[in-house]
Amino acid sequence: MKQLAALTALGLALASPAFASKVYVSNEKGNTITVIDSATWEVLTEFPAGNRPRGIGISPDGKHLYVCASDDDTVRVFDAETYEELWTLPSGPDPELFTMHPDGSLLYIANEDDNLVTVVDTASHTIVAEIPVGVEPEGMAISPDTRFVINTSETTNMAHFIDTTDYEIKHNILVDQRPRYAVYTDDGTGLFVSSEIGGTVSVIDPNADGGPQLLTKIGFEVAGVQPEWLQPVGMQVTADNKWLFVALGPANRVAVVDVATNEVVKYILVGQRVWQLGFTPDQKYLITTNGNSNDVTIIDVDAQKAVKSVQVGQQPWGVVVAPD
Repeated sequence: MKQLAALTALGLALASPAFASKVYVSNEKGNTITVIDSATWEVLTEFPAGNRPRGIGISPDGKHLYVCASDDDTVRVFDAETYEELWTLPSGPDPELFTMHPDGSLLYIANEDDNLVTVVDTASHTIVAEIPVGVEPEGMAISPDTRFVINTSETTNMAHFIDTTDYEIKHNILVDQRPRYAVYTDDGTGLFVSSEIGGTVSVIDPNADGGPQLLTKIGFEVAGVQPEWLQPVGMQVTADNKWLFVALGPANRVAVVDVATNEVVKYILVGQRVWQLGFTPDQKYLITTNGNSNDVTIIDVDAQKAVKSVQVGQQPWGVVVAPD
């Protein structure tokens, strides 16, 4: 009898997901956040998030959800469990994307309309610095060693390297037209910048002697898809620095790039106008936001295959997954 009970308990444990995280999706036109259970891929709820929510992130402890309410000129902060709005942060005008210091103490926010990067203290809710950058700043990334914050400016077509100690721009790298996103490899040896209109991803050595250097550019080609539809935007790199995933906008594909060779090895068909990407904590799955089909696509990372589509709110833009 005891053996049967033990086997039953074991069976229940195996049938139930060991780890499940909440997935938060910002719906730019719907003005809401959709919450999805990563174990079942069922929608749990949807809640108001201000006007035109876009960039989204979560604190390292998983307690606070940060949302750029672009048309409200603020970052709204929510309880990640109850979805109650707790306070707002002074983001500067038209916040679009931000990156967070690994300890959660600072947000570095791109203010598209004011050509600034605003640095905000998340504890005191105060602005620490305002950094003039190029025209229409958008993409934001922080180096793993936290020495530099990267901003991409859409109209200036540059990646700016901002020193986190004095908030001065120390390096500028010219990339292709309309850079939208920047991402580091986890070991800090590589930096990728996507250029939406240029149709490329720039590969940068951020640690080169004499300053960061542009190494090469990755191009994209899909049979039956017009070249002007191949618009790289959001990106994610696996923790082992093996694979780079690139959202290709109206091409409705995610490109899979071998980081060692910078070669595209596969294109994964997803929803319409794929915009941003986010991993689950174990990096078993990659979630894409598809703005025109109002859904997200779930990609099995190892299989490099789309396995499920989940309907969310109007015009999903950003995505973040709670940490374990």
